[in-house]
Amino acid sequence: MTKPDITELDAFAEVATLRSFRKAAEVLGLSPSTVSHLMRRLEERMGVRLLHRTTRSVAPTQAGERLLARLHPVLAELRSALGEIDRFRDQPTGRVRVNAPEQGVRLLLHDVVPAFRKKFPDIELDLVTEGRLVDIVKEGFDAGVRLGGTIPRDMIAVQLGGEARCIVVASPRYLARHKRPQTPEDLKFHECIRIRLPNGKLFAWEFEKRGRTLAMEVPGTLILNQEALVIDAALAGLGVAYVFESSVRDALKARRLVSVLDDWCPSFPGAFLYYPGNRNVPSALRAFVDVVKISRASEVEVIKRKISRHSSSAND
Repeated sequence: MTKPDITELDAFAEVATLRSFRKAAEVLGLSPSTVSHLMRRLEERMGVRLLHRTTRSVAPTQAGERLLARLHPVLAELRSALGEIDRFRDQPTGRVRVNAPEQGVRLLLHDVVPAFRKKFPDIELDLVTEGRLVDIVKEGFDAGVRLGGTIPRDMIAVQLGGEARCIVVASPRYLARHKRPQTPEDLKFHECIRIRLPNGKLFAWEFEKRGRTLAMEVPGTLILNQEALVIDAALAGLGVAYVFESSVRDALKARRLVSVLDDWCPSFPGAFLYYPGNRNVPSALRAFVDVVKISRASEVEVIKRKISRHSSSAND
């Protein structure tokens, strides 16, 4: 057996994890044909089939599963070692891959990404939008963005934004035709625009007031799978929607949407950037985390100034 090289093993790990030559090629910055060639060469060197291939799918064989399980920690340690060497550079380089829901990417694009690109123009920032919860280590990401309560305990979490809030909204046109709901139970008499999660389940609308909590499966004949589409449907007067307040702030200001049941919609811990806490942090990721911390500190300072000005005005 001829020993494989690190390029072939790295490509195999991506293909076997993502179960796609195309996705692995995007991660590796290679063409799908090059990745396919690397896999054929690796199998020839090792003298065993590592991947089952069909026209529609790719999956590791039993031997491939065994190799993948052993490769993950080895490759992770190698990247960590290379990251340690990066400390000796004057300027961090490399790539940062972040997995985040759509709202998380929007949050990053607002302040963090502009500041990061200005300070570290040579670092490649790969933001992958995904609604489902993923194992960021297993799927080859450096970090992820999620709400506080959904982050695994073995991760380091850095607060990305302030508190978040989901609210119920509808267009003035819809509310002109339907009685405005006063309690969550009133939603049973409304056309609710529901959203289907990546795992196939319908998202439950959650409410809380004076210690009373409700998680409702609301009625509605329109089901969508993206928040942006839910908002579009609400703007079109097709029903009542349950969305992140930050996603509809402009529409609320313009009075294209109206918030209802406000007293039933409390705030909750917002988004966090998280990354593995059991390994050395590569210099590119460390630089990104530092920018997140600086952006958050600046945001808190702005809030403090606003509160201080408001208090001064009230005392005058």
